[in-house]
Amino acid sequence: MTLLEPGEPPAVEVVRPHGSSEYVLVCDHASNRIPARLGTLGLDAEQLASHIAWDPGAALVARRLSELLDAPLVLAGTSRLVIDCNRPLASPQSIAEQSAGIVVPGNRASEVPAAERAWRIDEFFVPYQSTIARLLDSRGSRATKLLAIHSFTPELAGEVRPWPISVAYGPDRTLAASLLAGLSQTGQFLIGDNQPYSIGREYDYTIPTHGEDRGLSCAMIEIRQDGLTTAAGAMVWADRLAAAIRF
Repeated sequence: MTLLEPGEPPAVEVVRPHGSSEYVLVCDHASNRIPARLGTLGLDAEQLASHIAWDPGAALVARRLSELLDAPLVLAGTSRLVIDCNRPLASPQSIAEQSAGIVVPGNRASEVPAAERAWRIDEFFVPYQSTIARLLDSRGSRATKLLAIHSFTPELAGEVRPWPISVAYGPDRTLAASLLAGLSQTGQFLIGDNQPYSIGREYDYTIPTHGEDRGLSCAMIEIRQDGLTTAAGAMVWADRLAAAIRF
């Protein structure tokens, strides 16, 4: 059995695989699609359109940035609720039973037998992560910087997040420092420095595995979702990021 039916969007999409940029872009939470075989996981349309299912606006920014930089881009093709492509498989949030206080009925342990969990891993997580690995391998000795594009909610659990954009990183701050400096030249706004998130192996997979473990300069961009409610807003942030990278 497979979860994806013929005609459904693929588990992973690659844009500009042979792009000339030194940057490789990834978008772990690009889509809120759920395979037809899984129904809606017990959620309504409003819930599936919200941040619990994906990072709204992130894919728009990533696609525009890929165009501006001529950079390869890998996008996950399914909702983080099916399986989170940026969570270690051992994480409780890999197949989240609840998110932001919302119970996901179709992800309750009693509803996800071992065979279905294996299908979700094999059909969505593995193809996405393997595609990133192959793309990076294909670059050989070319200079490469790995940048993940995400978005975050303006408020979470009563905490207001004042940063319209932030840069997250792990042990190596080199790329992050360059991006922070570049962003500071593109407008007057507060820039988060490892806020509201940093990168850690207990809850992040893509950047630690494909960036840190390969010794690549790497970072994660987080953009507040109220700045991404329109395509025009997403284009503004993509243009700012491109300017910051070129700074």
